Amino acid sequence: MGFSFFTAVKITTDMEIQLINDNLLAELHEKAKNSERLRMNFDLRTTLEDTSQRMLNTLEPGTHIPIHRHLKTSETVVCLGGCLDWVFYEELPNMDAGGPVHDGERAADETQFAETARFRVCPREGTYGIQVPQCAWHSVVAYEPSTFFEAKDGAYEI
Repeated sequence: MGFSFFTAVKITTDMEIQLINDNLLAELHEKAKNSERLRMNFDLRTTLEDTSQRMLNTLEPGTHIPIHRHLKTSETVVCLGGCLDWVFYEELPNMDAGGPVHDGERAADETQFAETARFRVCPREGTYGIQVPQCAWHSVVAYEPSTFFEAKDGAYEI
C-alpha cells in the first residue's frame, strides 16, 4: 500500500514485527481525508494464504457506511481513537419498495430499515469496542476522525 510510516522490523530472516504507531494512524487519516469516501483501511494480513480479515479502518466525519450485515461471521471491533456510533437496524416488514430491499449483505434501499439500537464506541469515554453479531444489520457513524481494528472470520468476499 506504500505507507511510509508503517514500521516493519525483521527479527529473523523469515519473521517480521509490524508496529502500529501514531505515524501510521496519522498517515491513514491523511489518506482518508483525501479519499472520496472519507475512509481508508490498512490490511494487517501478512501472507496471501491468510484467509482471516484483520484490518485497521480509519473514518473521517461525513463518510457514509451503508447498512450491511455479515452472513458468515461476527465482527470484532476495537477502537484505537476517535468517537463512533454502531447503529443497528431491522428490515421493515411487509413493505413494497418496488425493487429489492437488499442483496443479502448490503441494503439496496436504506429507507426500508428501522434503527433499533445505537452504541457509542469512544475510548476516552471508557467504551473501547463492540462485538457485532453475525447477520446483524448495522452501519457506523464517525463523529470525529476515528481508527478501529476490525476482525472477521474467512476471506473477504466481494
